[in-house]
Amino acid sequence: MKLIIRNLARSTTEDSLKSLFTDIGLVQSCNLVMDKATGKSKGFAFVEMPKVGEAKIAIGQLNNMELDGSKIRVKKAEQSHAESAPKDEKS
Repeated sequence: MKLIIRNLARSTTEDSLKSLFTDIGLVQSCNLVMDKATGKSKGFAFVEMPKVGEAKIAIGQLNNMELDGSKIRVKKAEQSHAESAPKDEKS
């Protein structure tokens, strides 16, 4: 399950975020979104956890938790229409 983590402190690192989720379960990927122009965090990230049960536990335990001085928000990432449609299919 792909999760979106919002309201991250600019000082939060990808490694610290991955470690937080790894304490709950298996993490397939962790991607802290960075601003291309400044190289700084945009304040949100995506974490993929292959086991749905562990992902739901992560949402329950980590949503509204304080991390690096910010109250983070964790929820299931909504799949965009572009991701769900085959590349060669026109809408």
